[in-house]
Amino acid sequence: MVAKKPRIVIIGAGMAGLTAANKLYTSTGFKDLFELCVVEGGTRIGGRINTSQFGGDRIEMGATWIHGIVGSPIHKMAQELHSLESDQPWECMDGYLDSPTTMAEGGFELGPSMVDPVSTLFKKLMDFSQGKLIEDGVCSEEVDYVKLGAKASKVSTINGGGFGKLSVGTFLRRGLDAYWASVKDREEIKGYGNWSRKLLEEAIFAMHESTQRTYTSAGELLTLDYDAESEYIMFPGEEVTIAKGYLSIIEALASVLPAGLIQLGREVTKIEWQPECHRSVEVENGYGSRPVKLHFCDGSIMSADHVIVTVSLGVLKAGICEDSGLFNPPLPSFKTEAISRLGYGVVNKLFVQLSPSHDHEGKKLNKFPFLQMVFHRSDSELRHQKIPWWMRRTASLCPIYNNSSVLLSWFAGKEALELEKMKDEEILNGVSVTVTSLLSKSKYHELCNGNVNPVESSNGSEVKFIKVLKSKWGTDPLFRGSYSYVGVGSSGEDLDSMAKPLPESSRSGTNACPPLQILFAGEATHRTHYSTTHGAYFSGLREANRLLQHYNCVGVSELLQH
Repeated sequence: MVAKKPRIVIIGAGMAGLTAANKLYTSTGFKDLFELCVVEGGTRIGGRINTSQFGGDRIEMGATWIHGIVGSPIHKMAQELHSLESDQPWECMDGYLDSPTTMAEGGFELGPSMVDPVSTLFKKLMDFSQGKLIEDGVCSEEVDYVKLGAKASKVSTINGGGFGKLSVGTFLRRGLDAYWASVKDREEIKGYGNWSRKLLEEAIFAMHESTQRTYTSAGELLTLDYDAESEYIMFPGEEVTIAKGYLSIIEALASVLPAGLIQLGREVTKIEWQPECHRSVEVENGYGSRPVKLHFCDGSIMSADHVIVTVSLGVLKAGICEDSGLFNPPLPSFKTEAISRLGYGVVNKLFVQLSPSHDHEGKKLNKFPFLQMVFHRSDSELRHQKIPWWMRRTASLCPIYNNSSVLLSWFAGKEALELEKMKDEEILNGVSVTVTSLLSKSKYHELCNGNVNPVESSNGSEVKFIKVLKSKWGTDPLFRGSYSYVGVGSSGEDLDSMAKPLPESSRSGTNACPPLQILFAGEATHRTHYSTTHGAYFSGLREANRLLQHYNCVGVSELLQH
């Protein structure tokens, strides 16, 4: 039998796939000993990283932030590539904008005395759930109601009996209830229309919950597991965006690969593998047969010794459905159960551009506030009927940097999916109605950097927008969502199960099944850094090193003999 080089195929040209390809290809002697190929179903590289342009500014349609700069491999690469500086304005170049303007439905501006106690409560509760120490100087009352929210480590009666695990959503609401119990008999507020103090506090709390939904991709925080929150690891230091775009990191990883190694438009429809230890003696074109066969949407087939699967958890969830047949034979139960239990949600970004005619008495108004939005619930009889339901659970609308005419809002869950279905005109009208209503009683000079009179919605003046751009991660069949989270009923162990290669074990001997046929990488395979680009990066390195270690262990003499 003619000796052949082991062939490694990586499915997906996102952060995990290209990191693995980069590591493998640049390893000593690799090019002489292996064949490598990256197949990507889409028409571009980057996966859930997609840098774009809007309104003359550089923006990110997907991954946006480097979450902590101390110890982050992404930040290190960005520094080495000089990607953190640019002459062109870019999204969030000022970091998180300070001094938000908080407006409640009906056009009421909320001052720090109303907003800060609830915001502080929410932050303390989230810090507690994430295992962070309560800071020195916190008053004993605060400690009491934060700890009270944590007391219920289990909740009963899920689907008619037994015990279930505590969700972040349940914990947060118990903390809010404990807070209210600790501050009884307060004077009722006046001058806020149909808002009572308790309704306002609950709405401010809900605003922060909406932000947390976009951080985690959990459409409802009631589905987010409480215990797993403390396992998630954040890098220290500030959070920054990449001036030259996240795509500059992707392009750098791909730059070492020769032309043709990455094949675009190659969507995999079936992965055939050999889990049983009974190898046939098939011969293909004089070579010993490879154990994995990839079927593509155009009908072509490619064989491989090892396949690194880096598709999203959403694609894997669809792939384990009975009518999918993505894996043949199906994946083992430990793998499918982990895929099923883990959470995977939809987060979308909405960019809108202010009308250039948006001025007053000849003066252009180009400074929109960092607007925090406080709404009545969608089922409340007190709500403004014209504000669309899908706007009520987005927390903010703000310029992507100081003085930019491009504004950004984040959506999660069913609101994010609704956004994908809507026409641009519907979105522009909905945002305009919402913002005009919120700012109807505000002085424009406080919000838009001009010495002008208050603009009342009753006089027909509207805050108008001319362009819209939105991401569509939920309905894109190559992603089917945005990123993973640990759902109630799941755990960090499921993330570990996601990372295990197949087949599970391999006996030695002439009839042993080929090892490491299918390997898994991607953000949803990292126990402590899931949902992040650096988690995807680490997972790509892990699987590349797994293969390199495997062949170093078996020795060069056996390298070409599978």
